[in-house]
Amino acid sequence: MDDFALLKRYIGQTLAIQCSNYKEDYIKRRIQSRMRSTSCPTFDNYLKFLKANPSELENLRNALTINVTEFFRDTDVYEFMKKDILPELFRQRKQLRIWCAGCSTGEEPYSLAMILHDLMAQNPEISAKIFATDIDKVVLTKAQEGIYTPRATGKLSEAQIRNHFTKLPDGNYQVKPHLKELIRFRAHDLMSGVPVSRWLDLVICRNVTIYFTEKQKDELVRMFHSALVPGGLYIMGKTEFLGRQVESLFVSYNSLQKIFSKKD
Repeated sequence: MDDFALLKRYIGQTLAIQCSNYKEDYIKRRIQSRMRSTSCPTFDNYLKFLKANPSELENLRNALTINVTEFFRDTDVYEFMKKDILPELFRQRKQLRIWCAGCSTGEEPYSLAMILHDLMAQNPEISAKIFATDIDKVVLTKAQEGIYTPRATGKLSEAQIRNHFTKLPDGNYQVKPHLKELIRFRAHDLMSGVPVSRWLDLVICRNVTIYFTEKQKDELVRMFHSALVPGGLYIMGKTEFLGRQVESLFVSYNSLQKIFSKKD
C-alpha cells in the first residue's frame, strides 16, 4: 500500500471520512493544501505529522468538508421557492417537512426559514420544520449559534435584518429565536446511506455533490428519493446533474432551477 493510500485509510479510521467517496483529485488538492500549511513535503510526512499533532485532524476535516455558502445564494432559486414551490406544497398539506443537506454554517436553512416565517405569518394554519444537517460539527455549532458578521449579512435587506436578526454590541448580528425554532440542526453523514428523516416534502442539497464520485452521487439521489413523499421535490445545485442510473427516479419540475419531483 502506497503512502497516499495509507494516509486515506488513516483519515477514514480517525475522521470517519471515506475518501473513496470523493473524486481523487479533490482529495489530493485538499490534503496537499494542509501539507503546505504544515510544511510536510510528502504524504508519509503528513501522516506522521497527523499522528503526532491531533489538533491538525480538525484542520484537515475542515479542509475536506469545504464549506462555501451565503444567505440567499442563487437568489432566483429562493424566489421560485417563495412564489411557487412553498405555496404549492402548503396547498397540498398544512405541515411541511424539509431537509437542508450539507447546511454548512446555516445561511441556507436560515434563508429558507425567513421565507417560511413570512408565509406562516400570513396563514397561521400552516407550519414547517427544517432538518439542517452537516458532517462538520464545527460549522454546525456556528449554525446553531446563528451569529453573522455585517459582511455575511450584506445581501440581506434592511427589513430582513430588522425582522430576523438582533444586532450585538460587537456589531455582529444574531438570528432571532423565531427562525431558530423552525430548524433542527444535527450532525449527519450523507455517505451513511440513511436519510435524516423520512416522509419529507422537500430536500435541498445544493453545491455539495460536485466533489463526489458518480457512484456516490447516484447513491445519494436514491437516498433522497426514498426519503421523499410521493411527488416530493429535490433541489440540486445549478452545476449538478442527475446521473443516467437515477434520472428515471425523478421528473423535471423546473429544469432551469434544477428542481425535480419524485416519480414512483
